[in-house]
Amino acid sequence: MSDAGPAIGLDALEARVRDDLRIISYPDGNWVPERRGPDGRPVLDVLVIGGEQGGLAIAHALKRARIDRVRIVDRAPEGLEGPWMTYARMPTLRSPKEVNGPDLDIPSLSFRAWFVAQHGEAEWSALNKIAKEDWASYLLWLRRALDIRIENGISAERISPSDFGDLVAAELVDMASGARESVLARKIVVATGIETPGKWWTPEEVAALDRSYWAHASANIDFESLKGRRVAVLGAGASAFDNAAMALEAGAARVTVCCRREDLQRVQPFKWLSFPGFLGHFAELDDSWRWRFMNHLLTLREAFPRETWERVAKHEAFELLTGAPWLSCRAAGGGVEIETPGQTFEADYLIVGTGFDIDLPALPEFSDIAANAALWRDRFHPPASEENPRLGRYPYLDSTFAFQERVPGTAPWLSHVRLFTFGATVSFGPSGSSINAMKFAVPRLVSGIVRDLFTEDVEQHWDSLKDYNLPEFLLPGENGEAAPQQPVIGRTA
Repeated sequence: MSDAGPAIGLDALEARVRDDLRIISYPDGNWVPERRGPDGRPVLDVLVIGGEQGGLAIAHALKRARIDRVRIVDRAPEGLEGPWMTYARMPTLRSPKEVNGPDLDIPSLSFRAWFVAQHGEAEWSALNKIAKEDWASYLLWLRRALDIRIENGISAERISPSDFGDLVAAELVDMASGARESVLARKIVVATGIETPGKWWTPEEVAALDRSYWAHASANIDFESLKGRRVAVLGAGASAFDNAAMALEAGAARVTVCCRREDLQRVQPFKWLSFPGFLGHFAELDDSWRWRFMNHLLTLREAFPRETWERVAKHEAFELLTGAPWLSCRAAGGGVEIETPGQTFEADYLIVGTGFDIDLPALPEFSDIAANAALWRDRFHPPASEENPRLGRYPYLDSTFAFQERVPGTAPWLSHVRLFTFGATVSFGPSGSSINAMKFAVPRLVSGIVRDLFTEDVEQHWDSLKDYNLPEFLLPGENGEAAPQQPVIGRTA
């Protein structure tokens, strides 16, 4: 393709998408038997909680697998799903622009195709990294191009077993009206990215302060109010530095970033693992190898890109303190006095960029799951040199992202609930909140759902096969119309 290729426009690209989807549509047809609940209404085959990139990609794959009774809900307003237009404070994605994600390897659905259709090949060649606003707009376009309906403003308050066979239940709440709805589904997928199941972690010495003095990096921060003020940021990751940059750009008098380690993490280990063997087959390693890899990677954490460093380092008001964990924080003189091993200094406002902690019981929607699901600490006991309590709190998922029982036989309904979030990381490596792993992770998850829906209805499929009597052609003297090419599977009560 020439670098001088013209911008064809989104209408032309969408026509190409429709043609591509038609070409790969085989086999087509309705194959999942319909189930009805106690009220006589059809039961969902799959409820997807989360409509951002992970939920969108799963909905795309389910559609290609001809699973049609699917509902996707997201608590955020349309366009604000995920972090991109809220607490993601970097100008661009950290992934390379060539990364494939929710397109699931259909070229006309890729970000590149979307960008080039509007701007041409020359601008694509000149592009360094993807602007976060462009990524958010691309995801909205995917919804339209794939004709995927996402119900925004709907929160899932509880996931629990039901009293009706092997169905699972979810309590949904309309965040505008407060109306509540209980829905039944054969399968539920939680696809909420980085944010669940758990909590944004804040050190106790900060959490004890009045909230007027501090915010977590995931919060809605009024950066303009920090103009002329002294700001202290805790953390050495990309999010901490992105928030420091926002404060500096808003005119803060001084921004001090404090990190516990003596040296910044400048090597990006997640670049190393971006190859098909790791991304596609990490989950097939035994527990000791999975633990060893993820203990190393999650202890190192991710390095931030050069652009992030340059964004803060160009400001004279920027200060970096390494080897400087916060030993204590005390409100004093209208600000906060912060004690580190090397010095004590004052700040007017604190921003905590200390990341996310997996904690199933922390969220009410996971209360039934937390009471029954196996965690890594329940299944694997590492050698003393590799102990890590934070990793032990991650859920121990099966080979297709489904929860497993802590005590066998006590909660079989858990196998119908799958987790496609950062909480899948120890079991699968980068997956539920990773763009570059999506092309490997989503097919694995959806293949598990297809397998389950087929095997759970195997008797019906057997009966359908025995009843199948559609001749390929008519003999002399026979009358009738041509038979349809696909059988229609009947419903069950």
